[in-house]
Amino acid sequence: MKQYVVYTRVSTEEQGRSGLGLEAQERDIGIYLETFSEVPWEVIGRFQDVLSGSSDDRPQLAEAIKLVRATGAELLVAKLDRLSRDVAFIATLIKDKKVRLRVAQMPNADPFQLHLYAALAEQERKFISERTKAALKAAKDRGVKLGGLRDKTMKRNEAIQRKAKAEAEKAMRIIGPLRSAGQTLTAIADTMNDMGAKTSRGGKWSATQVMRVIDRTA
Repeated sequence: MKQYVVYTRVSTEEQGRSGLGLEAQERDIGIYLETFSEVPWEVIGRFQDVLSGSSDDRPQLAEAIKLVRATGAELLVAKLDRLSRDVAFIATLIKDKKVRLRVAQMPNADPFQLHLYAALAEQERKFISERTKAALKAAKDRGVKLGGLRDKTMKRNEAIQRKAKAEAEKAMRIIGPLRSAGQTLTAIADTMNDMGAKTSRGGKWSATQVMRVIDRTA
């Protein structure tokens, strides 16, 4: 029988108390187990940490990994960033021969693909950080008061995020049922393109864009 150890993480104590974000993780894990897992299967342990995404001091994750190593079960998470946003941490975990990792939103990904996805995500975060620093420095050099700039930037970013989330939720009316039916990200992208649906920027759909929509609505 296929055995799993499930690990979830929420970002703050408030989320931990209210369950924000947890429901989406449990949903994706459930979809994986019912649609993609070998059968029969069983969950032999569930662990959850409540802390910030930048911290890798995760006591419950350590306990989950310990159980995985002891039993040979697979470690199952909803999204890769629920483990860590640090590619080195994920790479070390992937290389551990006693740990087998499964990511619900990437059900067919092999260790190389998981490593590559983590590296690309970390690279994107670093680029965004450097771009923000450069923009703030340029504004400061022009004599712009940074406090006011940050306020305007935050409001603009909030508006962009609201728009992106609304568009993602609209797309999920189609993507959600397809994903629940076991469609791959590529197959879903092909379906969206065949239907004539456009991305938020008016382009064609790809597996990566489908994943971004799922992430935004998680």
